[in-house]
Amino acid sequence: MTSPTVPNRLVRTVALVGMMGAGKSTIGRKLAQRVGAPFVDADHEIELAAGLSIPEIFSTYGEAEFRSGERRVIARLLDDPPHVLAMGGGAFVDPETRALTRAKATAIWLNAEVEVLFRRVSRRANRPMLFVDNPRAQLEKLLAERTPTYAEADIMIRCGDAPPEDAAMEAESRLIQLGAVRPVAA
Repeated sequence: MTSPTVPNRLVRTVALVGMMGAGKSTIGRKLAQRVGAPFVDADHEIELAAGLSIPEIFSTYGEAEFRSGERRVIARLLDDPPHVLAMGGGAFVDPETRALTRAKATAIWLNAEVEVLFRRVSRRANRPMLFVDNPRAQLEKLLAERTPTYAEADIMIRCGDAPPEDAAMEAESRLIQLGAVRPVAA
């Protein structure tokens, strides 16, 4: 967890959901700084718990086993004091994880166009869901399948090529409106 720079203003945990490449970790760190809360990356916590990288978990145990471990780690993280949590792209799609997230956190869907997502994820070779012949087509397919589920989040923020700070500021404002973040005392 990152150290807060201002007193924690979160009333409950904020879970950032959305496709790989949407900026959940980058925006999450900025949001955590803005609200003075710890930042936690679920994928990092899964790797720590497993002692393996996510691609290694996928190749050794398969997606079903990865999702099972992801569900357990996220359940544990949602029991922690309020923090900003970046969840993996498929986590919110799991019905159990989604129900737990909605019960214990405020979910924010970081929504980006496929062009933005593909440009970002193509810079990295650590996306096991894209280890296919046509990664762009796979990304488009996943986005189409997951969009209706992501739309169940409490808040949706469009995040394209604007600076991550803009999305963090919008998230903070929307969270204040929902009562999930205490406003700054004047």
